[in-house]
Amino acid sequence: MSVATRVIPCLDVDAGRVVKGVNFLNLRDAGDPVELAKLYGEQGADELTFLDVTASSGNRETTYDIVGRTAEQVFIPLTVGGGVRTVDDVDRLLRAGADKVGVNTAAIARPELIAEVADRFGSQVLVLSADVRRRVDDAGHRSGGFEVTTHGGRQGTGLDAVEWCARAAELGAGEILLNSMDADGTKDGFDVELIELVRREVRIPLIASGGAGRVEHFAPAVRAGADAVLAASVFHFGELTIGDVKDALRQDGIPVR
Repeated sequence: MSVATRVIPCLDVDAGRVVKGVNFLNLRDAGDPVELAKLYGEQGADELTFLDVTASSGNRETTYDIVGRTAEQVFIPLTVGGGVRTVDDVDRLLRAGADKVGVNTAAIARPELIAEVADRFGSQVLVLSADVRRRVDDAGHRSGGFEVTTHGGRQGTGLDAVEWCARAAELGAGEILLNSMDADGTKDGFDVELIELVRREVRIPLIASGGAGRVEHFAPAVRAGADAVLAASVFHFGELTIGDVKDALRQDGIPVR
């Protein structure tokens, strides 16, 4: 029996509104997060992911409020990330109504955070969010391999993405949200090579993110090793529904819920 592939809309939230851009730039308003979350729940989304894209301390209270209001209306698992720095941040988000919490920059700065969160709440709560881009040389040409980035893809870390994902899994991450910065918002398809490379090294579930534009883009990501597929703008602007994606996956012989 194959495990059903999950279809997950992602809500990038900035100051209480959903926004979407290309390669994390030129953000435009895509609506009210609670209303969109409710719509996706009705459409049959398996989970929801909220990312606080600016994650400043000023926005943090807004995020807790949105999470709480969403959890009251929508009864599917909710993952929240963005600016999570401590075990206490995780605790507060779970109390607000999140089921899982995504960590990125803080885990790179202090990898022990992954183990601390997993020890206190269980691995199933912790999603490692990895914003990954292809390595380029000074002339801008691809130089091979993938690098983990922080600050919405604006800062390189020098960390090899595949090695970092494997290390996070060993430390106790329950799942990896693998986001291709090169593909983000382009609608040219997921980075299948990246998914395959990470899949070879980790056994925990992988969520493929970045690049979805058409229904036929989702099956290749699953065949490359993704357990779940995530998209944002194609859902927010009504280009695709959750049902469209699930129908296409079913027709491709991929089990969905």
